[in-house]
Amino acid sequence: MLTLTHWRGLRDAARGASVAMGNFDGVHLGHRSVIDLAAAQPAPLGVVTFEPHPREFFSPATPAFRLMNAEARAHRMEKLGVTRLYELPFDADLAGMSAEEFAREVLCKGLGVAHVTVGADFRFGKGRLGNADILHDFGAHCGFGVTIAPLLHIGGLEISSTAIRTALADGRPRDAAAMLGHWHRIEGEVIHGEKRGRALGFPTANMRVQDLHLPRLGVYAVKVDVLTGPQAGSYIGAASLGVRPMFGENQPNLETYLFDFDGDLYGKHLSVAFIDYLRPERKFDGLPQLLEQMANDCTRAREILVQI
Repeated sequence: MLTLTHWRGLRDAARGASVAMGNFDGVHLGHRSVIDLAAAQPAPLGVVTFEPHPREFFSPATPAFRLMNAEARAHRMEKLGVTRLYELPFDADLAGMSAEEFAREVLCKGLGVAHVTVGADFRFGKGRLGNADILHDFGAHCGFGVTIAPLLHIGGLEISSTAIRTALADGRPRDAAAMLGHWHRIEGEVIHGEKRGRALGFPTANMRVQDLHLPRLGVYAVKVDVLTGPQAGSYIGAASLGVRPMFGENQPNLETYLFDFDGDLYGKHLSVAFIDYLRPERKFDGLPQLLEQMANDCTRAREILVQI
């Protein structure tokens, strides 16, 4: 997949795509319907999205809300057959463009799009004054087609990133997965931690989770893809997402124990899929009680995961 982080001066080979456009946080089933409609056009399949998320640009102090980082979003796009990912920098220049300027300068002159597909609730341009119908009119003048995808519903409920955040915050990863069309994942690099797990016989891969909307804190049954390194592949395990109250720490962290794995994962990139919520995190009276609970967590996680 070709990933581009700019829109000016593109070579001809990077232009002329049929693009789905939006923020695509989580890449849920509603987003998938937009991408599928873009894929139906006789042109290379592309996605136009923005980094950082516009909400982060306009309200940098807002609590973390993103379901996935840019790396995870790109991996998901590639799995959906996207061949060109236009990850446009959302800066003061882009934020100050009117809807008409964005359509003319970015979509038409910059990217040379052949077709654009957006959701019915799409907004763009300074002050969010542009909508899907206005984009359709601009496309007629600029020479690209526009398809407006209807909002997607399941069981009478609209699929949205907000609903998915609620399901995750409630500890309902399977409900979130039903709306996403895939397991919710956290992706990133394995960092050095305190190495307590190794000393306790449960070596864990530690990952930062800052800037993400976090699922309910606690212990999960997980599936893990090791994305880089000589031991790349798929594994199962148990993960603790939390602040480690047993040791007096308060910075959220993701610690994943891979079953039947022996190797060094520092600096490697992992994709951790949340399958089932096992229990909330808690502070134990001592290490023997903690170790007993960790062993029970792993047993329960194995029982769940062999059925997936």
